[in-house]
Amino acid sequence: METTARKSAAPFYAVAVLWLAWGALLPLYAVTHYALLAAVSVGVFFAVNALCRSGGAIGGTEEAAPKKAEKPKEASTGDPEVDKMLKDGGMAIAEMKRLDDNIADSGISADIVRLEQVSQKIFDEVKRDPKKLPQIRKFMDYYLPTTLKLLNAYDRMSGAGVSGENIDTTLSKVEGMMRTIAAAFEKQLDSLYGAEALDISTDITVLENMMAREGLTDGPLKAETVPLPDTDIKLEL
Repeated sequence: METTARKSAAPFYAVAVLWLAWGALLPLYAVTHYALLAAVSVGVFFAVNALCRSGGAIGGTEEAAPKKAEKPKEASTGDPEVDKMLKDGGMAIAEMKRLDDNIADSGISADIVRLEQVSQKIFDEVKRDPKKLPQIRKFMDYYLPTTLKLLNAYDRMSGAGVSGENIDTTLSKVEGMMRTIAAAFEKQLDSLYGAEALDISTDITVLENMMAREGLTDGPLKAETVPLPDTDIKLEL
């Protein structure tokens, strides 16, 4: 909703006061007196008007200050734990973007983008199915913050502008670890689909057996057991 700011009447009041004071204290009977008063009046009018525009209204209504745009609140999922996960995850992804902008190495930058994309998919999947939140506890509490810690150290040391044993060794270790971390993040995402994969495999086996019993297929009956997927990621940092 737009608001119209009213102009202050203070400049007019100031000019009126000037004329009264001039008439009481100074001569006002020659044309030159009126010309001088008019010139001074114009100066007073514009001076007071400028003062009012800057916020110091005199005897008038101050212009309405524009309201600061309020940051839209994130929609709640109704689950405080999931909301916290999404908030923390959003902050982590924002930090990845900042690090990607800061770090000049193209290889590390590509790995960060890969981590960012996989992490976002993990958060989206847990938001879709909050029952999967326990599966990413270690990911949120250890793997993600530790990865950000390593990248921040890389950012600081690579920006130091010097070469030394400690700096070079640390940079090399982080560079060598990034692909392992990215692979672990992808395995974490894959593990979130373990239950669905098991259900689908079981449904396919049952469907094949039913069709074989009804003579709808030429294949033999299947009585295979679908192994449970390994959902625990292991990453040594």
